[in-house]
Amino acid sequence: MSYEAKLKEMGYTLEPIELDAGRLMHAVRTGNLVYTSGQVSRWGGKEVIGKVGQDLTVEEAYEGAKYSALCCLQAVKTLVGSLDNVVRVVKVLGMVNVAPGFNNTPAVIHGASDLFIQVFGEAGRHARSAVGMQIPSDYAVEVEAIFEVK
Repeated sequence: MSYEAKLKEMGYTLEPIELDAGRLMHAVRTGNLVYTSGQVSRWGGKEVIGKVGQDLTVEEAYEGAKYSALCCLQAVKTLVGSLDNVVRVVKVLGMVNVAPGFNNTPAVIHGASDLFIQVFGEAGRHARSAVGMQIPSDYAVEVEAIFEVK
């Protein structure tokens, strides 16, 4: 089954986006690597906003990490034409908008990692960092990723 079909089976459809965001690009390719810019926790009209451990539970933020990962995939698909051109997910940086004292950022970013593994199988397993910080516009999560492509 193609990666695109797998994603569709999971209930997600990726529409092309405008990659040029003024001072930055949502994704760029160099050689066989695609780097995405940080993608915040919004997808399909839904947004996950607030500080994890104060306004949001880990479970709510986990969903937000999935939304961020979907936005990364949308940028990759727009740039390379199809997710079937992805060879593997190489690296993920997950940033979590944390309340003071919250230190379980990996549990939140598992949302992105789990989505990548569901879509790409073994090729979705990646190196990863999960850190806590303040996210612009108070989004709960921001994810950037590096993909190897054909």
